[in-house]
Amino acid sequence: MIEPFSPEFWKVLAPETVLLLGLIAVFVIPNLGNTTFRIPLTKIQVPWFLGGRRFRLTGAAHLPGLIGCATLLGSLLLLVIGQFDGSFKVETIGTGELVLFRIDEFARLFEMIFLSAVFLASMASLDRVPATIYEETDELEEMYNNRRQADLYILMLTVAVGMCMVALAQDLFVLFVGLELASLATYVLVAFHKETKAGAEAGVKYFITGSVASGIGLYGLSLLYLEFGSLQLNDLAAGWSESGVLAIIALGLVLVGFGFKVSAAPFHFAAPDAYAGANSPVAGVLATASKAMGIIGLIRVLVVVALPNTEGSAVWVYTLAALSVITMTWGNIAALGSKNPKRMLAYSSVAHAGYMMAALTAVGAWRWGHISAPANYANVVIAAVLFHLVVLVAFKLGAFLVLGLLEMEGGASRLSALSGLGRRDPLIAACMFIFMLALAGVPPLAGFMSKFLVVAGIVSTGVGDITTSRGDLLIGDLHWVWWLALALFINSAISVFYYLRIGVVMFLEPPEEGRRKPLPYGVSIRMTIWFCVCATIFLGVSGDFLIDMCHKAAESLNLV
Repeated sequence: MIEPFSPEFWKVLAPETVLLLGLIAVFVIPNLGNTTFRIPLTKIQVPWFLGGRRFRLTGAAHLPGLIGCATLLGSLLLLVIGQFDGSFKVETIGTGELVLFRIDEFARLFEMIFLSAVFLASMASLDRVPATIYEETDELEEMYNNRRQADLYILMLTVAVGMCMVALAQDLFVLFVGLELASLATYVLVAFHKETKAGAEAGVKYFITGSVASGIGLYGLSLLYLEFGSLQLNDLAAGWSESGVLAIIALGLVLVGFGFKVSAAPFHFAAPDAYAGANSPVAGVLATASKAMGIIGLIRVLVVVALPNTEGSAVWVYTLAALSVITMTWGNIAALGSKNPKRMLAYSSVAHAGYMMAALTAVGAWRWGHISAPANYANVVIAAVLFHLVVLVAFKLGAFLVLGLLEMEGGASRLSALSGLGRRDPLIAACMFIFMLALAGVPPLAGFMSKFLVVAGIVSTGVGDITTSRGDLLIGDLHWVWWLALALFINSAISVFYYLRIGVVMFLEPPEEGRRKPLPYGVSIRMTIWFCVCATIFLGVSGDFLIDMCHKAAESLNLV
């Protein structure tokens, strides 16, 4: 075990260290100026540099964005190099018997998801929330705009730091601290455009709902500590088989907090307003990285700690099964009637949460029901969920970035804003259509492969329990989890309608009045959109290496 703040500590946490240094840089560098202070009782003026009139270089409005993007890219590259250079090994960080962090394939994969999503959103924000350079006579306004840029990227980096802490945490309290660090920053990011009514309303709703969910989850943690005397994941898992009713109640309260993060029904009500009021790159982070953060919590608590082996501890299997069906159905039906593209994608995100919850239900049913599935079955299903989360960054975030491009010319709060996009900007319209096809699960795109792996994992649970002597495949012989796969299939079919509706609007309807010119040409946001399109196609056609990474990540949980 590595002691905190030892030389080895900084080495294994190099990506996270880069994030912290970048966060400090965004705080300090834009504030550098020519200020001085006088030594008491003398007339000697000593340069202080923090404050005063900003230097021309450090006071540039675009500098915080460049520092933030460079920091995220550097941290992401360190993660990727560490995974593929052959020197990676599992490490734990703590003191005494207290394990705070664990660096393994599972944690590193989630960190890649988080940093990829935040980096792409930060790159897109260089155009979506542009830095305006003013003349010498407007120095005060330029300084104000500089501070606005610094605020945005400080919040982005804070979100990344909190999410990385969640990925590495081996103690539920540490996990909760990371979750709240990221959540508090996202509350502000949602309301970042406070001058708009939608932004202010979304921020308030998201903050109030999130605070209540966090308070309930924290109370659940206190009950878990009361029951077990520890919040270490290993201690909770070792003692769970002997737990009582108090532990079940605590588990339910903790799941409320994670249910809010994944936008599971009935904890999803603030999500559509938050997505609609936030600028599109931030909404993309909520739909991908923030959702992955909640899935970490569900996996850590339900699968690692409370994987059922008795009748009493299997309560969550039935509860999660019901919630997964309600979540996916509610999300898809609500999206059908939505006329706001961002709200439609928000409800789509709710439905995707239901799909992943159904997969986690299958893992619980496998352990509890003693189904005759392979010994590594849990790893296969968890790997499918991880693959879905990774590729979701490509096509879900990409769809939000296209809407961000529309927001640069006046807004994307109406479905009609997409009208005639195929004539105005055929390349961007084609990208948006590819994202919609991927979300619908159309082959050979990455969305098809991710849904296929999730459905295959659930179906293998259902057919693994067949014990008929005749060998006939009868519906009555299937395990009840099989019906979750059927619900997922039906809901995926429903979703095709509202995804393809986007294509109809873009290619078959004429543009709105006043929106007949080509879209604004933002270099960084277009680059991120094209990157997402390439990833969506490539990972669907040739994503074997990523599936292998997800399997290794699932195996590091040691579920078998």
